[in-house]
Amino acid sequence: MKYYIEKCEQGHLDLLVDFYEKVLAFLISTVNYPKWTAGVYPCRESIESAISKGGQYMCLDNGRIVGAFVLNEDPQGAYKNGAWKASLKEGEYVVVHTLAVLPEEYGKGIASFMTKYCIDTARSRGFKAIRLDVVPDNFPAKKLYEKNGFSFAGDADLERGFEDIPFFSLYELNFN
Repeated sequence: MKYYIEKCEQGHLDLLVDFYEKVLAFLISTVNYPKWTAGVYPCRESIESAISKGGQYMCLDNGRIVGAFVLNEDPQGAYKNGAWKASLKEGEYVVVHTLAVLPEEYGKGIASFMTKYCIDTARSRGFKAIRLDVVPDNFPAKKLYEKNGFSFAGDADLERGFEDIPFFSLYELNFN
């Protein structure tokens, strides 16, 4: 496959901000499945923070960003409220956030490529699972994760304080 993943550095910030702004503009003009908000999330500050903490990645095709995601140990909410199959503590699993693909690249397998990278990375680093959450109506994301072996772990209030998203759909992939 021609795609490759690179861990981001501060020098990539402007490119990533531009990437996520393009994705968000498309979502807002069509169906904003993840309910992202311009200037709120993802935004320059959240991307810069993910880079500085070592969790921001980009997927490249001939040097051009076609996808991006965050992989870290921070659930950014009350994951204790989930109906997880495996009883794990923070630090025993990693979490995928803000996975996105350029709209003109949809349907080329980039999201699955990035998801498989996350799975391989988590396994190689000795984590027991990968977990994530999506907005309940984010059907494309649900389909992606289910196709890549994740199991639905219920809908839960992650206590994030978003009035328009009281519950999130949780997914897990446990390693045995």
